[in-house]
Amino acid sequence: MRRLSTWACATATVALALAACQPAEQSTSELDTGFSVPVEYYTLDNGLKVVLSPDQTAPIVTVAVYYNVGLRLEPRDRTGFAHLFEHMMFQGSENLGKMEFVQLVQKNGGILNGSTRMDFTNYFEIVPAHKLETMLWAEADRMSGLEITQENLTNQQGVVSNEVKVNVLNQPYGGFPWLDMPQLANTNWYNAHNFYGELSDLEAATLDDVQDFFGTFYAPNNAALAVVGDFDPAEARVWIEQYFGPIAAGPEKPEFDIGEPRQEEEKRSSKVDALAPRPALAFAYHTPERNSPEYWAFGLIDQSLVQGEASWLFQRLVQEDGFTAGVSGSMNDLGNMYNYAGPMLWTVSLFHDADVGADDILAAADEVVERISTEPVDEETLARARTKLRSSLLNSMEGLFGFGRADLLASFALFDDDPSRINRIEAEFEAVTPELILQTAQEYLRPTNRTILTVEPGAAEGGAATGAGSQ
Repeated sequence: MRRLSTWACATATVALALAACQPAEQSTSELDTGFSVPVEYYTLDNGLKVVLSPDQTAPIVTVAVYYNVGLRLEPRDRTGFAHLFEHMMFQGSENLGKMEFVQLVQKNGGILNGSTRMDFTNYFEIVPAHKLETMLWAEADRMSGLEITQENLTNQQGVVSNEVKVNVLNQPYGGFPWLDMPQLANTNWYNAHNFYGELSDLEAATLDDVQDFFGTFYAPNNAALAVVGDFDPAEARVWIEQYFGPIAAGPEKPEFDIGEPRQEEEKRSSKVDALAPRPALAFAYHTPERNSPEYWAFGLIDQSLVQGEASWLFQRLVQEDGFTAGVSGSMNDLGNMYNYAGPMLWTVSLFHDADVGADDILAAADEVVERISTEPVDEETLARARTKLRSSLLNSMEGLFGFGRADLLASFALFDDDPSRINRIEAEFEAVTPELILQTAQEYLRPTNRTILTVEPGAAEGGAATGAGSQ
């Protein structure tokens, strides 16, 4: 959780409870791959999806509310609006004044955050277990009665505009590659516009815009609530019905066509960054549709090619050729491979010295990609990729006092109507064969599916290069 966020917390980990599942409307089965997350799933009459996952490891609870609206689903003349609204949600509600929500959490020994991602906007609190009812009440309070005023809107327009200037416009490599690459690689406006927002669009947002946006997208029938931690599910159900149940469902959400056509030729682009001390390079490929067999295969390809120092690209570009000090890559720059719904890019990026040519780096990378695209991976390579993925999955679920688990459960509820999918992830990867990996690589790692972006230093000649490789 890095960008487009209003952080108010630190990080930590807590052991994952391997408890058996509780009886529920939707049951989960224990896999022979090692763990089973308890899942109780149901829907309120107003359409709110609810996921409960008890875990008595520590006396804390995580409350997470996910709204099915994100960076790509914005009005065409209001870019950055989803992120602007994230800030508005902290400006007060019917019973809590401006920033009193934050104070309520912190004074009760908790931490919180809100963030805007590609396909959702989320808010979560992690508090001592006995404060669960308080957090449920507070989240329901702002879902039902956000304080939408011109003063709050004007204030947050200024905050977000300043954030854009600090994090993008006046920052070396600002927006590279997470903000730049989607605009270059995609053709559908919803996937290809400036997600942070054009300053002119942010300044033009009106009070009516905010009210319409809230009424449409911040309704219970467009949201999922996940509760993870040390709590009694029966008691939690009572509180959830008490506080969220009376909130009226909103209108049917507009349908957005976010489909992305098959890319048929390579794209190249370059930009000059006056603040950058070193050149940078990124290349991206469109990825398979979420939850397709090829999607799971690509997750293993990602592990083999770019995740960790044993990955093929790291070994070639860093260890063998010495082109760069590090290589970063991901199927989702603003999250993980599980918590998005629409078209996505697998993006690889690095920083290098001026005496190293981008074409030389690309030629070496092509040789690595050709290797996985021309012959099936051996069983040892496949087993290693599965092991790394399992480790990554467990780390994700254990992260931040249980928030990682809440994130997956809420995402699977929101996008798939199936949070118990969390217990089938490993089985999906186990089903991937070397032949499927080969077929997936041949289709999705072809040169005509690639977009290349180079960053050239401008006015920063002679500047220090420290820290440039750690973006």
